[in-house]
Amino acid sequence: MRVTQRVKRILANYEGENPGTKGNLARILMHGKLGGTGRMVILPVDQGFEHGPARSFAPNPDAYDPHYHYQMAIDAGLNAYAAPLGMLEAGADSFAGAIPTILKMNSANSWATEKDQAVTASVADALRLGCSAIGFTIYPGSEYQFEMIEEIRELSEEAKSVGLAVVVWSYPRGGDLSKDGETAMDVTAYAAHMAALIGANIIKVKPPTAHLEQPEAKKVYEKEGVDISTLSKRIAHIMQSSFNGRRIVVFSGGAAKDTEGLLNEIRSIRDGGGSGSIIGRNTFQRPREEALALLDSIIKIYQGKA
Repeated sequence: MRVTQRVKRILANYEGENPGTKGNLARILMHGKLGGTGRMVILPVDQGFEHGPARSFAPNPDAYDPHYHYQMAIDAGLNAYAAPLGMLEAGADSFAGAIPTILKMNSANSWATEKDQAVTASVADALRLGCSAIGFTIYPGSEYQFEMIEEIRELSEEAKSVGLAVVVWSYPRGGDLSKDGETAMDVTAYAAHMAALIGANIIKVKPPTAHLEQPEAKKVYEKEGVDISTLSKRIAHIMQSSFNGRRIVVFSGGAAKDTEGLLNEIRSIRDGGGSGSIIGRNTFQRPREEALALLDSIIKIYQGKA
């Protein structure tokens, strides 16, 4: 695998990581149609855990099959495929070596009454399945936020010790946060910064809105004239909050939306200097050929061709 100068510069930002972890980051960054560009698109399929099978897959019944997602990520030329233990186990042998994989190690479900997630896999599972990274969700703001942070601290230490990379989904919710506050500019920037502080190699957050949730933070944003007027400006501030762009940050696609709305969002992520996208329902709930066409359009945007 030839590593481009762009990817080498990104890896140089991870000064505390060992060669194994950097090697796995390089595998993700160098794979697929965006390989070597410093940008990435990842397919995550953990929605069956979070929302249930029918809500996730009934719009496109082919997606009930775990092999479908592996094959779509490969055919689309994506950088990596992320899923919980069972989904990866169901295709790990058939698709061994075909695409970097990320083992999502904790999950919630739609019946949960508390803002927490259960740990559902181990670092040993990730090694056994040939994964390049582990993935973990934290809920900054929830009553269980400190337990979740302590869990990923332990798992991150173990994963990095055996050369795996660490991806952190940082999704504020719970506590005193309003629904609008979960994607507020100040809250999302805080969540990204928090993920960087706990050692995430790749950070996943939602695209932020212009809403400012925390009164004390709002005063600072207004006093210092932080420009959050457009999504691209807000993306740039997220990158600034992630060690001034020294960390890889990818943005979720969120709930299903129309094609033009999604592509415009992708353009704003690109223009704001975001590292890429991690898109699930907006792709696998569409018919396969439509999903592949959409992913190709997304990749072309990150390549600067659209």
